[in-house]
Amino acid sequence: MSTGWRSPLGCPRTHRCRPHRRGAGRCGGGSAITDDDYCAAGAVLTSADDAWVAELVLKVKEPVAEEYRFLRANLTLFTYLHLAANEPLVDALLSSGTTAFAYETVQPVDGSLPLLAPMSEVAGRMSVLVGGYHLLGSNGGRACVLAGVPGVRPAKVTVIGAGITGSNAVMQAVGAGADVTVLDISAARLRALDGIYRGRVKTLASGALEIERAAIEADLLIGAVLIPGQKAPELVGIDLIEAMKPGSVLVDIAVDQGGCFAGTRPTTHDAPTFTIGQSIMYCVANMPGAAAATSTPALTNATLPYVSTLAAHGVHQAVANDPALARGLNTIAGTIANKAVAEAFPDLAAFDVD
Repeated sequence: MSTGWRSPLGCPRTHRCRPHRRGAGRCGGGSAITDDDYCAAGAVLTSADDAWVAELVLKVKEPVAEEYRFLRANLTLFTYLHLAANEPLVDALLSSGTTAFAYETVQPVDGSLPLLAPMSEVAGRMSVLVGGYHLLGSNGGRACVLAGVPGVRPAKVTVIGAGITGSNAVMQAVGAGADVTVLDISAARLRALDGIYRGRVKTLASGALEIERAAIEADLLIGAVLIPGQKAPELVGIDLIEAMKPGSVLVDIAVDQGGCFAGTRPTTHDAPTFTIGQSIMYCVANMPGAAAATSTPALTNATLPYVSTLAAHGVHQAVANDPALARGLNTIAGTIANKAVAEAFPDLAAFDVD
C-alpha cells in the first residue's frame, strides 16, 4: 500500500479508489460496507481482475470458469470450494498448481466445521423464509402461510438433516408457527432437538420409508444434509417429488455439494426456482449471498484467525501448526490434499498432507 498522502478517511491518493461519495459502496455495497469504510481501515481498492495478483486471495464463492485463468502455482486461495461436486474446478486447480484451502473442510479435532457454520446458520434460517414465500399462491405454491390462522392448520415443514443447517431451519420454522418434523441418522442430534423443543418438533430416525412418508405429507421440504468434503447423498428421488402435494416447495440447501434431491441443479437469486412435477424446486447456490449484511461479518469473524495464520506463517508452517487448517487444504502442487475429495476422484493424484 502507498504510504503517501491520505485523506481524512485514510484513503491513499495513489490507489485506485474512485472519488469518494459519502455513503457510496461499490466494493461492499451489498454488505452495507462503503468504500469509505474500507479505505478508513487501510484497504486498497482495485478491480476484481487485478486482485488476483495477490499471493493470498480470499473469496466466498468458488472460482467460476471465467476465473480459472487467474489460477497459478504461486497462488494460495482460501474460499468455499465444494470440489466433490465440481470436477472442472478440480482439474483447473490441479493443472495450475494452485494451493487451495476450502472453508468447508477446515475441521478441528472436535469434528466441528467452524467456517461452514456461519453460512449454514444463515442458509438454514433463510430456507424457511424463501420456502414460505414460494408457498404463496401468487408464487405458484400451495397458497398457504406457514403458521396458519386460528381454526386452520399450519403448514407442514419437514427438514432432512439435524446438523447446524437443519437445526437452524427447525428453529426458524418453529418460530414461524409451522408444524415441524426433522429427520436425521443421529439419535443424539434428535434427542438434543427434542430436549430443546419439548415435543413441539417431531423427530424421526432418517430412513427411506420415513423420508417418503414425511415428504408426501410436507408442504415445505428442506434438504439440509452435509458430509464434509463429499458429494451430498441423494435422499429424495424424482418419483417421490412427483408424488408430493401440488404446489409443495422443496429447498435444497445442499445444492453446492450436488444436492440431496434428485433433479437439483444450481439456480440464482434472480431466477431461483424451477418445477418438477407440480412441485417448486428452490436450489439457489450461495443462498447467504442474499443476506450479505448478515453473512459478511459472520463469515469474516470465523475466517480471520485462519487467514492471519496463513499470512503470518505461510502455507507449510501454518498447516504444520494447525491440524484444522491442514484438513482445509484441498489441493497443492498439482495434487489433491483432502481425503474426502480424493475419494471422490480416485483417478487423480492425491497428496498425503500428514
